[in-house]
Amino acid sequence: MASVHESLYFNPMLTNGVVHANVFGVRDWVTPHKMALLVLLSELGRAGPQLGLLERRRLNRLLLPLLQGPDMALSRLRKAIEECCPQLAGSVHIRLKLMAEGELKDMEQFFDDLSDSFSGTEPEVHKTSVVAAPDSPCSQQAFPSPGLFLRHMILAYNKLSFSQVYKLYTALQQYFQKDEKKDGADENEMELTNPEELDGKMEKEELDGPLRVFLTREEEIACSGPLSQKQAEYFLSQQASLLKNDETKALAPASLQKELNNLLKFNPDFAEAHYLSYLNSLRVQDVFSSTHSLLHYFDRLILTGAESKSNGDEGYGRSLRYAALNLAALHCRFGHYQQAELALQEAIRIAQESNDHVCLQHCLSWLYILEQKIFDSCVLLEHSVNKSLHFGLPYLASLGIQSLVQQRAFAGKAANKLMDALKDSDLLHWKHSLSELIDISIAQKTAIWRLYGRSTMALQQAQTLLSMNSLEAVNVGVQQNNTESFAVVLCHLAELHAEQGYFAAASEILKHLKERFPPNSQHAQLWMLFDQKIQFERAMNDGRYHVADSLVAGITALNSIEGVYRKAIVLKAQNQMSEAHKLLQKLLIHCQKIKNTEMVIRVLLSIAELYWRSSCHTIALPVLLQALALAREYSLQYLASETVLNLAFSQLILGIPEQALNILHMAIEPVLAHGAVLDKGCAMFLVAKCQVASAASYTPQKKIEALESAILNLNEAKTYFAKVDCKEQLRDILYFQARLFHTLGKTQERNKCAMLFRQLHQDLPAHGVPLINAFK
Repeated sequence: MASVHESLYFNPMLTNGVVHANVFGVRDWVTPHKMALLVLLSELGRAGPQLGLLERRRLNRLLLPLLQGPDMALSRLRKAIEECCPQLAGSVHIRLKLMAEGELKDMEQFFDDLSDSFSGTEPEVHKTSVVAAPDSPCSQQAFPSPGLFLRHMILAYNKLSFSQVYKLYTALQQYFQKDEKKDGADENEMELTNPEELDGKMEKEELDGPLRVFLTREEEIACSGPLSQKQAEYFLSQQASLLKNDETKALAPASLQKELNNLLKFNPDFAEAHYLSYLNSLRVQDVFSSTHSLLHYFDRLILTGAESKSNGDEGYGRSLRYAALNLAALHCRFGHYQQAELALQEAIRIAQESNDHVCLQHCLSWLYILEQKIFDSCVLLEHSVNKSLHFGLPYLASLGIQSLVQQRAFAGKAANKLMDALKDSDLLHWKHSLSELIDISIAQKTAIWRLYGRSTMALQQAQTLLSMNSLEAVNVGVQQNNTESFAVVLCHLAELHAEQGYFAAASEILKHLKERFPPNSQHAQLWMLFDQKIQFERAMNDGRYHVADSLVAGITALNSIEGVYRKAIVLKAQNQMSEAHKLLQKLLIHCQKIKNTEMVIRVLLSIAELYWRSSCHTIALPVLLQALALAREYSLQYLASETVLNLAFSQLILGIPEQALNILHMAIEPVLAHGAVLDKGCAMFLVAKCQVASAASYTPQKKIEALESAILNLNEAKTYFAKVDCKEQLRDILYFQARLFHTLGKTQERNKCAMLFRQLHQDLPAHGVPLINAFK
């Protein structure tokens, strides 16, 4: 039975003066741009012996993207050739001018001369000729050589009718005339342009390099005609590779979609174009367009019979079950879990009927992702890992191990056992060269060490990933490893620098993240959240609560739990205790329901602080003990140390500073080793408070030594607070030091501290809590 698209396969079409055909029929056609390339190859063959080695290498590098890329304006082509060999660019321009301003027979004679170059006892085009030299990159790639391109163009030209030849000649004249008009406009612009501005513009263009014309294709879309099959395949593979490795170099979503629509207009059954459209829609979180493109991809895959040809009769069913599986993954990505479950059940049913164990393992992995939203599916995940190893699917097995490690980290398993499991998965990665999973494993280790409060180990893992080279081959100029793993690691690195008071370094890292992952990219929400959190902490440290409050909305849009928690912190700082308590209680119930243990502990610590500020010190103790029990149960060492510091402060308030000093020694070491600068300052401030309170019962000589030791600890705390510009804490320390110097009879030091305290006190509002009653 004849295909409904049979009329399109072999009928040449003419659009905008360009003779072309559908990609299922004629594979190549002649355009004015390709004629310019033919002239370039012809002149290159003539001038080959006179070209220097450097010029020849530059031209060889230029030929590959020219032959595979889309058509471009003549001015851009001339500029690219001039940057490699100015003399050859002049020869190409003169040759094109003679054809465009001459007669039709001149163009026919040109093609006759090209045909003659393949004939004779010593043809100009052969295996060792200049246009197909062994050192040419074209001969080393899986793409046609310039000699093969010449033959394709000659054959395509010979198939044209007389009317099509005439239209091609007319298109060549228009192509050349547009270049002449542009040259005239550029000359007039140069006369009106400031020479200094012109020099700066030329310097910038020189820095961009000779291949710059192929990296920014938005300007070419307007002048490029329909693509041939090879051009379309090259364009799709190039853009797919860029979306995976370096999204910033790919076309913008709108421009890429416009180009894909142009491809699909001439060939609606181009399945790969529909799939790239699906990936492009995912970049902008477009649910409707991504679903539409994914369904069309599998429809066209079945329609063209591509799967049936490679897999026999099984190809049709294979496309159907993987279509349902991909649809389930798409719905899961957008949070449509009910629709995802229905699609997954369909994929499982078809895979079971076909006895496809590989597809069933993929389904089992996605089933775990869906089921973990409802209940603990650890057993299901372990079964998936075992089955994947049995069927020889290392990628799925490794992903299962990564998910299992993540789940057990949240369940409070010991870090050494988790690292042993990740070590086993790393063996799989290196054995099978799974570059992407190596990155994920290192990013997972970074996040686990951060969860357990070991910032030094997290920093080490982050630096390890950033210093690695990718195992995947990418094109020159493409940034390697622009994946979610690198975004996660860089975000952790920015937060670690901010916690240590290196805000300039954190800003540089975030600036790099913004360049590497633009706002419209799929991983941009990661750095957006971390950027907002760092700005929030700086505003809180500086006492600018109105600024911090304005940042809460942005944080809530990216992470609702973090946003609510920070809203409660702002209310607490503004002494709105009842509103903060209500918000924290609601957040506590929600986090306990979803088993977010880390946030539960942080909320309990904030509630305990509310009780201190309300002078309900005895009520705070059970809350702190509950937080400590959770932190130790789930192996959250840093949060456990922070909870112990809060318990020591409670004991200080209750009048037992000696006991507070004893438990401080148990918790202060992890804080000083792995804690943020603000936490280190608060810990040293608390030690000084306990020392002063304990000195009341000492002998006079021992009391003086205790007070002097407290002053030294206060100096260290002051250094920490100065790094993060925490003015409120600095004011409290200066007040405390002035009191101690007064007790020791050191008038000059007391007056200096009093003066500095007064300067800060005038800039800041008065604290609503007495000095001794605030831990942070």
